[in-house]
Amino acid sequence: MQCYTDEWQRTNPDFIVHLPSGPDTPDGDNQHFLVVPTPRRSFLAFRTQSTRENDADQRVIMSRSEDQGRSWSSPVEIGGPGRDGRMASWGFPVVVPHTGRVYCFFNQNVGIEDVRADTTGECWYRWSDDDGRTWSPDHGVLEIGRCAISHPDPNVPPAWIVYQTPVRNARGELIAGFTRWASRAVAGSEGLFTLESQIWFLRFDNIATAEDPLDLRVSTWPDAEHGLRVPLPGNPEVSVAQEPTVQPLPDGRHICVMRTMTGRIYFALSADGCESWDEPRPLRYCPDGPEVLQPIAPCPLYRLRDGRYLLLFHNNDGSAHGGSGPGDIRANRRPAFLAVGRYIDHPTDPLVFGMPRQLMDTDGVRIGPCDRSEIATYTSFFEFEGTRYLWYPDRKHFLLGRIIRDSDLCDPPA
Repeated sequence: MQCYTDEWQRTNPDFIVHLPSGPDTPDGDNQHFLVVPTPRRSFLAFRTQSTRENDADQRVIMSRSEDQGRSWSSPVEIGGPGRDGRMASWGFPVVVPHTGRVYCFFNQNVGIEDVRADTTGECWYRWSDDDGRTWSPDHGVLEIGRCAISHPDPNVPPAWIVYQTPVRNARGELIAGFTRWASRAVAGSEGLFTLESQIWFLRFDNIATAEDPLDLRVSTWPDAEHGLRVPLPGNPEVSVAQEPTVQPLPDGRHICVMRTMTGRIYFALSADGCESWDEPRPLRYCPDGPEVLQPIAPCPLYRLRDGRYLLLFHNNDGSAHGGSGPGDIRANRRPAFLAVGRYIDHPTDPLVFGMPRQLMDTDGVRIGPCDRSEIATYTSFFEFEGTRYLWYPDRKHFLLGRIIRDSDLCDPPA
């Protein structure tokens, strides 16, 4: 695959999904990169693409691989300006295992901008019954429940994103954690890192049984006025809790990790299938041990088939490389680290982690339309036929993949 630069080689990827045609082109900003395998052994790669993040041409597109990531089809637009005249963002796929039907859900801007154009929108979706080769001409709309921080006018869509693929809870129900920002009509005009934000959850009520895709239903949890909240340092009346990852635990509980403005990863636990949660608190390497540091950047937790957990994060409190704090994203979203977790029988801290191991870095070299240096933000991960695949944006510019080998992992002490 040709590229205008060899910078994409810096992180030593095993797979190339997309290399932009130039440093500042309509395919130059690539983020929110979710790749999933299908029952027919295809890989489907979904991403949000634009000239620059939140530009009017932002769209959700998909490519397809029939050789486990070695080559990819030309992209197909699922949602965005070319289809509906307004931007689409934050697409996330669901594959129904027993039928092979593939859904792509996304935030569709409908001409209203409350918080930001790419977060204010309805939850639209399209589907494919032929392994992603073609997609439905029509779309469905899922109703996200309202709460205390919603706009007073019910016609104004929520400000929300889902950033990881949904998981199944202990009851077999499909759960998607999502970030919800307060409407500016409720909370004023703060930025995305200081505006009230909370963690919420969608349960897909009938996605496994609905024959007609337009009959899908979701429930919004918790059934309350507010979701999970983490106080903003210096202004504890405001919550900044964003970008949740949910995973099941062996004891039937679920853990949800999230990014915050505290310089730490926070987490909460649910004992009822993700309907309700305890109070978020800092994630630690072990009970009463050191806290896991992180700027306000994605920090997904992935569960391995052998029962271990992988935490992908940036291992600093926001001060790395001269960063001025958690929100200094031009400095502190690098390098990327992995820490391996294992379950322990503990009432409040059920995971212990090994020492973090550096996985990749950009060495601070900036590139792309927004001149970024960050690495491995908005990633996805799965295991397929005995191989661990990590898919990652490099500086929100190149879309790449890497096999996670045993040598990349460092187990926690027994």
